[in-house]
Amino acid sequence: MKTILVPVGSSKNAKSHLQYAVDFAKAFGAKVYVVQIYNVYTKAGTMIKVDHILERESKSFLEDHVASINKRGVEIHTKTFKGKLIDTLEKVCNALDVDLIILEPRTNSVKDEVYLGKTSGKIIKRTQIPALIVPEGYAYKPIVKILIALKSAIVKREGVLTPLVSIKNQFKAVVNILLVKTGFHNEEDFILNDELKGMITNSTVAESPTTFQAVLEHAKENHPDLLCVVRRKRGFFSKLWEEDTILKKDFHSTKMPVLVLSGLK
Repeated sequence: MKTILVPVGSSKNAKSHLQYAVDFAKAFGAKVYVVQIYNVYTKAGTMIKVDHILERESKSFLEDHVASINKRGVEIHTKTFKGKLIDTLEKVCNALDVDLIILEPRTNSVKDEVYLGKTSGKIIKRTQIPALIVPEGYAYKPIVKILIALKSAIVKREGVLTPLVSIKNQFKAVVNILLVKTGFHNEEDFILNDELKGMITNSTVAESPTTFQAVLEHAKENHPDLLCVVRRKRGFFSKLWEEDTILKKDFHSTKMPVLVLSGLK
């Protein structure tokens, strides 16, 4: 893992979140891009564009933001971009060859009952970029135990497990897999390929209507340091993805980071 991107909003948690990202990057010897994406507006009643003002203010904000944390000797770059959030973010990640986005659950100051705000929710829902969602106020610590939850272990996309493999190898973590048997289960769904099989220490099969429910029950007993899930059209967050906002009452992972991989298929 060589390049990590950190989108910055206006939340009260922004400083501690960036510190986590820098501490995490140091463990891998990775560089960090701290970015803000803004839209282009015009002043009401005039034709004068103010995007250059927004760019200057955004750049100044990011530089002050980075100056407020302990850089730990990590290479940090600040960047501002104008455009629509998702399209711009995907282009930026491709251009910078980003391996992982580290996200705040709520990049703006929104209601306490919200787990993922609209901005973070959009990034998780509408992109295929690997993302690490870090709980608010969470201090960096080495990852000892990882739980990956799947209702199908069929892997067709090359490199999709790379972020998980990198984290496991860096921290010498134990990876346990929770295979969730739903009403739509097929026998081949639980056949692990060599890459998955080689990293798994323990395998558990749980019967549950959804992966989401199985994880909530299993995590209470096993206390992983990191939960790993994958994007699917009707996967882990599907019951929550009718809107971009995800509520804490619907998803209780406020005590551990969540690694969201791109779809396996």
